[in-house]
Amino acid sequence: MTDTPQTSEAQWQNVRDKIDELKKETARVIVGQDEIVEQMLVSLLCRGHCLVIGVPGLAKTLLVSTLGKILGLHFNRIQFTPDLMPTDIVGSEILQSNSDGGREFEYVEGPIFTNLLLADEINRTPPKTQAALLEAMQEKQVTVAGKSRTLEEPFIVYATQNPIEHEGTYPLPEAQLDRFFFNLLIDYPDMEEEEQIVRLTTTREVPQANSILTPQEVIQLQDATLDVPVPDHVLHYILKLTHSSRPASEHAPDFVKEYVAYGAGPRASQNLTRAARALALLRGTPSASVEEVQDLAKAVLRHRIIPNYNATGEGITVEDLIDRLLEHVDA
Repeated sequence: MTDTPQTSEAQWQNVRDKIDELKKETARVIVGQDEIVEQMLVSLLCRGHCLVIGVPGLAKTLLVSTLGKILGLHFNRIQFTPDLMPTDIVGSEILQSNSDGGREFEYVEGPIFTNLLLADEINRTPPKTQAALLEAMQEKQVTVAGKSRTLEEPFIVYATQNPIEHEGTYPLPEAQLDRFFFNLLIDYPDMEEEEQIVRLTTTREVPQANSILTPQEVIQLQDATLDVPVPDHVLHYILKLTHSSRPASEHAPDFVKEYVAYGAGPRASQNLTRAARALALLRGTPSASVEEVQDLAKAVLRHRIIPNYNATGEGITVEDLIDRLLEHVDA
């Protein structure tokens, strides 16, 4: 990896060693879902939050908690329910007796004060409670009783949704969805992976994750990601991709004008650039490339491109539209 003014060659070697150690430990404990694990690590290196969509039983909770253990991060889980209140997330002030015999309010922190937060089934709680979490995601702080409290870095949220059940849910508005760095779809493992999962998890000795990093080392890796070069042709490719997704743009192909209601905004261009840097770092390549952008395009764009009624009526999904965009835009 080439030197930059911010990072020396010795520092880059240290980063490479940590990344190699991280990948080996992750592969030892987590079977299958290689692409999802890679994308979750990318979002973490970019300080971005993930929305993970998958049916029950695919070990989403285990995946996030295991990553937290490997990275040496404090992990909390919140099960979102219709009766969950904002104070159940951010904490509240409680009236307590003090040493002088009087009473005073004492702030009790909520589960959001952690490094890695799993927001399980985020769409099962009302918008007021969702907003409390999304404020913390955006501002990295919470406000209780008029006082703001900063969350400790690193702070990453992995929120899950069940795509099967829609009754009694509160879908996230598009503006709130846009705050998620990635939208990941987790699918069933193939037969070989599932065989390995069954063999490893139905014996007396189940593989346990070892902590190989500390929160401070995770922050150092996040900082190192910012120093990975993005060549001009890669940046131009990202811009062409996002502008081509906007129906009113001069770069939009005919199928976008026909089937897309709203295209990806500038945040998509920013996130694709940041994500390509992080994926290049994970893969040990000297700079971000078009290939990294293409590999991450769906994770960044699937919740930022909104199909219109024409697409819905003809059964054209956002995945189909992104595939056609990738074929249309020249590298």
